[in-house]
Amino acid sequence: MLKDSVRTGSYRAAILNNPHLFKGKTVLDVGCGTGILSMFAAKAGAAHVVGIDMSNIIDQAQKIIEANGFKDTITLVKGKLEEAPLPLAQFDIIISEWMGYFLLYESMLDTVLLARDKYLKPGGLIFPDNATMYIAAIEDQDYKDEKINFWDNVYDFDYSCIKDIALREPLVDTVELKAVVTDPCQIKHIDLRTAKKEDLTFDTTFKLTATRNDYIHAFLAWFDISFDCTHKKVQFSTGPHAKYTHWKQTVLYTRSTITISEGEAITGTLSCAPNARNNRDLDIEIAWQAGEQGETVHYKMY
Repeated sequence: MLKDSVRTGSYRAAILNNPHLFKGKTVLDVGCGTGILSMFAAKAGAAHVVGIDMSNIIDQAQKIIEANGFKDTITLVKGKLEEAPLPLAQFDIIISEWMGYFLLYESMLDTVLLARDKYLKPGGLIFPDNATMYIAAIEDQDYKDEKINFWDNVYDFDYSCIKDIALREPLVDTVELKAVVTDPCQIKHIDLRTAKKEDLTFDTTFKLTATRNDYIHAFLAWFDISFDCTHKKVQFSTGPHAKYTHWKQTVLYTRSTITISEGEAITGTLSCAPNARNNRDLDIEIAWQAGEQGETVHYKMY
């Protein structure tokens, strides 16, 4: 992820280009990993940075922080935010790279919201502070044949029972902009300053208007991230129109092929909820209608 120049470069710009927000402030880095965001904050002038992570990578982060001369400014804590004691009771700023595929898959957003409620000072800042999800529809016949329709005939044997499993598992991949057949539609906006854990379970409607005559084989989802609290706004997109990121896009295949003409619309609903067994997995349902065509598909991201 460090090699993801969009992701890491956006955080660097948001932090280092706004030293007036960090100078003399206390910062909490939630899920600090190798400590790169903590070091950005320290370099921007933070008085004290506390990074917390429950994985063993924090042992390497400690060596990295010492090697870069930040051992007196950055304190690392190994453990869960919900359980581990922190050296400070409150912080001026929370920073975190919490986003997952489809924004919410395996994300740490609920932990960031907990950190906000427990540790952020009144009027404190969150980096980033806004996330927006989008959906569009794409033509993807070749890949659908390879990934989904392949199971109809496997060396002259019927493997069609696998087909439905494959269809209901969203694919994380890079999609070219030319495959997009419709205008995008916003399906979710999250303001981290006010969002609640309950907001991560949602139902929404969408309307996708075709920009050309074509066939549709899947829906495509992505998200944008913005640091609105900065003096000069910093933002990045994980969409098919933007530079590559490790989040790529999420492809959700339809059972049937949708025939659509320019100006026609696909309308529908999308619901998303953490899985009951593992709340870092996602249950997604899309119900769509296009003229006389329509269906409902239940997807599982795990």
